[in-house]
Amino acid sequence: MYPAEVEQALARLDGVAEAAVIGVPDARMGEVGLALIVVRPGATLGVDAVLAFCRERLANYKVPRAVRFVDALPRNLAGKVLKTDLRKEFGNG
Repeated sequence: MYPAEVEQALARLDGVAEAAVIGVPDARMGEVGLALIVVRPGATLGVDAVLAFCRERLANYKVPRAVRFVDALPRNLAGKVLKTDLRKEFGNG
């Protein structure tokens, strides 16, 4: 999985305030990407639009298999996204 590359692509999508990508278990692939997106205030985004945007810019195997919209991403005091917390909350897919 290539979370940093996918996150950089998502950051260029109009309407995305923040994005994080984590790996979640998948029966067939072992692990697949889950994109967690904070939508910019006033913007509207749908799962299909996010996936279409990614398909245009990333290799197929890098495109997240699922998208979830969240209110905020957990951060530590230094401002770094706490992906371990995201995996605990969303790790079951």
